[in-house]
Amino acid sequence: MAEHHVGTRQRTRPGTGTGQASAGRRSLRRDVSLPALLAGLVCIAVSFSGPLVVVLAAAAAGHLDHAHTASWIWAVAVGSGLTCLLLSWWTRTPVITAWSTPGAALLVTSLGAYPYREAVGAFLVSGAAVALFGLTGLFGRLIRAVPPGIVNAMLAGILFSFGTGVFGSLHQAPVLVLGTFAAFLLTKRHLPRYAVPVALLAGGALAAGTVGLPLHLGDGGLVRPVLTAPAFGWSATVGLALPLTIVVLASQNAPGLGIMRASGYQPDDRLLIGTTGAVSVLMAPFGSPGVNLAAITAAICTGPESHPDPERRYIAGMSAGVLYLLVGSFGGVLVSLFTGLPAALIAVIAGVALLASFQGSLAGALADEGGRDGAVVTFLATASGMSPFGIGSAFWGLLLGVGTHLLLHRRAAR
Repeated sequence: MAEHHVGTRQRTRPGTGTGQASAGRRSLRRDVSLPALLAGLVCIAVSFSGPLVVVLAAAAAGHLDHAHTASWIWAVAVGSGLTCLLLSWWTRTPVITAWSTPGAALLVTSLGAYPYREAVGAFLVSGAAVALFGLTGLFGRLIRAVPPGIVNAMLAGILFSFGTGVFGSLHQAPVLVLGTFAAFLLTKRHLPRYAVPVALLAGGALAAGTVGLPLHLGDGGLVRPVLTAPAFGWSATVGLALPLTIVVLASQNAPGLGIMRASGYQPDDRLLIGTTGAVSVLMAPFGSPGVNLAAITAAICTGPESHPDPERRYIAGMSAGVLYLLVGSFGGVLVSLFTGLPAALIAVIAGVALLASFQGSLAGALADEGGRDGAVVTFLATASGMSPFGIGSAFWGLLLGVGTHLLLHRRAAR
């Protein structure tokens, strides 16, 4: 019940006064921990090592120049940073936001078909639609109706590829992968709170001595965001805004809320989705397709590896927020740094950081014997990685799992 308290206590607190602000600062200083801070670092490293490539591909497909591409990265990073930092602090839960990788993948195939100003208008319409769905509470009510076992199975399916990715990267750098994994296990046995940070340090040292650790600094200086006046066209609204809204809600916000629930939190869906939608509207003129709840990287910060005490994991969300802001502001330096990390190092660190979350979600998925059929269907469909109509497998896993659950339970009732 303590974790339920974490997700609800901030919504009922009175207005902030001087005394409360001081108490909040004292609480913040007391709650800071190295594992939580480093969980935020791992979260950002994972975000910028792989998904950023999809963003760059979408920018290239839209024929954006260097200034507009840098502005896009600035907008999604700053929007994610502000929402991570402020929502984690306000709710005292690890709220992790990001840009939609499936949404960026959608733009790779469609952005070039529209004038850029109309694309920006479509981004703005999509953000407003997401905010509306969030603020009305309709989307949250639908998500809360899903059985917990199916939510846990969806999370396990999302994380499955990261677990297998640890061993799938053995052929690339066996010494790096096995050495990092061994460092994680040995530290977990004696100092479990520091297992992931030690693995990160060991992995960095092994990478430097084996495959190399190129730390490119890129172009220095602050990014100068480019403001683009939106234009609105029917074709861009139907061809971009509508599918982007569906992808964001189904492939990002639904799994994002599910991961928080699976970790024991009770997220305020109206606050979280409404806020990310509103921030998406504000950042759209700078090139951002949208900011939404994260799924994969959220599990890094909401799980026990971030901190054994669920009430202190919000520091990981704040850490991620600060790092997002730094990456967005000094994109030329830090984006190059993150994208230069060896793929095998990112794979093994992400895998061990998500191991505890995978264990918990798998156990939760199978806990209810009567709901195992739906949970197994959800897990298999989500882990398959299928994406019909450009919508990610997490949504289809939820849909098929809930359908299986309803069909079997209705049959059993007869």
